[in-house]
Amino acid sequence: MKIKWIFALFLLLTYSSTTLASRFIGMNTNEALYLDSSVPFVDLFRTAQPFDEAPNYLTKGNVIYDQNGWVKNLNGGQAGTYFVRWMPAQALPKGNYIVLYDGKGKITYAEGAKLEHHTDGKDIISLHANNKNEISASLIIRESDPADPIRNIRILLPGGICRGNPFRRVNSASECATGFIPFAGHSKEIVFNPDYLNFMKDFKTIRFMNMSGITRNPISSWSQRPNLQEATWGGKEGKRGVPIEIMVKLANQLGANAWFNMPHRADDNFIRQYALYVKQHLRPNLKAYIEYTNEAWNDVFLQAKYVRNKGRQLHLDSDSKVAGYKYYSKRSRETFQIWEQVFGGTSRLQRVLAGWAGNPSITPLLLKSSDVYKYTDAFAIAPYFYASQKEMLHCDDVDDVFRLLNDPKQRYSIKNTIEQIKKHAELIKPYHVKLIAYEGGQHLVYYKTKSLKSHPNPVLIAANRDPRMQTAYEELLRAFKAAGGQLFMAFSSPRANAHWGFWGVKEYINQPSSQAPKYRAIMQF
Repeated sequence: MKIKWIFALFLLLTYSSTTLASRFIGMNTNEALYLDSSVPFVDLFRTAQPFDEAPNYLTKGNVIYDQNGWVKNLNGGQAGTYFVRWMPAQALPKGNYIVLYDGKGKITYAEGAKLEHHTDGKDIISLHANNKNEISASLIIRESDPADPIRNIRILLPGGICRGNPFRRVNSASECATGFIPFAGHSKEIVFNPDYLNFMKDFKTIRFMNMSGITRNPISSWSQRPNLQEATWGGKEGKRGVPIEIMVKLANQLGANAWFNMPHRADDNFIRQYALYVKQHLRPNLKAYIEYTNEAWNDVFLQAKYVRNKGRQLHLDSDSKVAGYKYYSKRSRETFQIWEQVFGGTSRLQRVLAGWAGNPSITPLLLKSSDVYKYTDAFAIAPYFYASQKEMLHCDDVDDVFRLLNDPKQRYSIKNTIEQIKKHAELIKPYHVKLIAYEGGQHLVYYKTKSLKSHPNPVLIAANRDPRMQTAYEELLRAFKAAGGQLFMAFSSPRANAHWGFWGVKEYINQPSSQAPKYRAIMQF
């Protein structure tokens, strides 16, 4: 009876926290990568680099793998991987990490990982930062018995949780009045890092586009989907991706609506099976947001080429780009209809058609094509503000950055981005759909750099840490809501700065809000 009472109290506390969370602002997840400083999982190996993608100083020789990516036979070689790389040291808990594995052989550790103690099937390691206060840690399987190979590796955070409170990590039983559950031995039940849950609990809608790994992913059939048995869910674009079971589990644990993106090549059966799983396992009080692919108009992604080719094949338009837009609308409608059939209606669904924030002129075309607006609940854009590449290169200090962000001559200045929002809001009125944002915020990236030290990255980093960035976010959020926007999905969960962008609302999962102006704006809105 006591256990049942504690579980009931946990559900009540979970429900209370999510009802207090903002329904206006949601959060985008990150890709499953060893450098994700949101550290979503208790088991760090869940986002490790696959052995066969590791550099040749970690994996070498004619190694044979099983269907899930575990080593089957070293064949005289070795198999190594990074399980953490370039991680801000503050993102990871201090203390010893427990490595558990099945099979017989020998594992060694390198860079920031140090072996402290070894017994059969269990290593205790410590992690150490370099002079940049970053942690990179790798392991290498040096020996493995082909009859009983090393497999099922788990690298578990220090400590555990108190029974009934998965939102707080503790070091030992002495910190728990309700009973201590260590991560070691319970990593199947305690999947998510408590710090990650504690951050994500404040958002009522979670977009799983990045976590699901659909970007540049050629997956088409249900049998190709990410699965629970894979050695790791990390890896290159087109290979990485977290299983649907884990994403639904996260939404349920947070009490958050779940936003799913269907891969651009997904066949009808894939979409149907996906919808069926969500219907059967997502808590019935939660909604499923459904979006076909991601930014089908964006030439950076191969899905843009795919929809154009499909549009031309179907003779949807003589103009290649327009044919692609029309195919996107057509396939979105087909996707929505499959989900509606599986769910027996739309009461639990939010069907999302996404547009191009910087090109409002195509918004009516997207909505009208295939009459998709009749099957759509929300039209989504990504209102980002930034400056031109040429002008950013000449920024000498943070004042220059904010001068550009407030310069009406910059096409994507804050005020011009707000004007684009207003245009979309007017254009969608005849179609009676809601205005929402699938992403949004600052977009300060200089694409030609290869290092954080290269100009103008130090200036752009400083701008992201400047109190004026909080003001900029607040201005954007107020304007979006004033224009009728009903949901703003921030981009993105905590992630470390990189030369390809400074996307995280925090730089690491437990960064103090006093150091994170973007996060402060979101939480104070």
